[in-house]
Amino acid sequence: MKNALLITLMFVALSATAQLKRTDTLRTGITTKNNDTVAWVYNGNLNIGINQGFLHNWAAGGEIASATINGLFNGSLTRLYHRQVWSNNLDLTYSLFYAYSNSFIPRKMDDRIDFTSKYGYRLDTAADFYLTALFNFKSQFTKGYDYESQIWDTFSTSNFLSPAYFILGPGIEYRKGTALTLFLSPAAARLTTASLYYTSRSPEGAFGVENGKTTRWELGAYFSGRYTVNITENLTYRTRLDLYSNYLAKEYLDSAGNVVKENNPGNIDILFDNLFTWKMSKYFSVALGATFIYDNDLPYDKFEVDPTTGKEVLKDEPGTSLGWWQIKQIFTIGFQYKFNN
Repeated sequence: MKNALLITLMFVALSATAQLKRTDTLRTGITTKNNDTVAWVYNGNLNIGINQGFLHNWAAGGEIASATINGLFNGSLTRLYHRQVWSNNLDLTYSLFYAYSNSFIPRKMDDRIDFTSKYGYRLDTAADFYLTALFNFKSQFTKGYDYESQIWDTFSTSNFLSPAYFILGPGIEYRKGTALTLFLSPAAARLTTASLYYTSRSPEGAFGVENGKTTRWELGAYFSGRYTVNITENLTYRTRLDLYSNYLAKEYLDSAGNVVKENNPGNIDILFDNLFTWKMSKYFSVALGATFIYDNDLPYDKFEVDPTTGKEVLKDEPGTSLGWWQIKQIFTIGFQYKFNN
């Protein structure tokens, strides 16, 4: 009886191991190859990090008490149905900083909503090209402020849907499973929306939307590439590059016909995302990321007016030599929850 029970348990264990190996093989194949199959493929990665500090009678000086909370989520859902592919990617980030020196009033350090959905049909089962339609949406969760201003809490500089960016366009996509996708559209429409609260406060408007208006339409070429690779069993690298050239770009003129901002199709909007995640244990990880954005509609002035002399002086802040580039760098150690099928 005991021998029969032992043999049965061994058979069950071997069957389960074989099934797991087949599942891993199928998952790997779907990730790196364009298999003719029917399946849902999903994965997600949630990182939450908290940094805290406290000082008392500290000779070197510093912030008496501070805390930073970072939240980062990357998720994808893909439907494979023979030659058809429907893929969805969602990137969310949010970060707050609390300090004793400003009465622990939270100051936002990061805020992003980025959703992409694509539907593609494989042109040839022997090739890796798909006829694809793409939709992309970008915005933020809450109001943004210019914390360098002494009255920063009087006027916000941005808000949910102000700005919001919508891109819709047909194109050709090269893909290798779910790990690598390269999409190119020669004619992608882009809609930018913003509240009158922001566009009416300066002669050139805001976020590329003209003064007194709430929307801006563009038509141009759009490229979007994504790549994910497991460098080691616990180290993953994700990167993304988006490029957009507006065929309709032109100089902005005020009511008197003066040029308030120069623009042309050669001013390509750039988004370059990079993220490394290292899994230390089942629920703890390290995340290191950097995002680079160039947008001709979001200028940077390296000069400011000195309140004492009334003259223009160079801003006393790091990064003034980087010009119009928007740069964000993160480093988080904290809780991680990862899921996939």
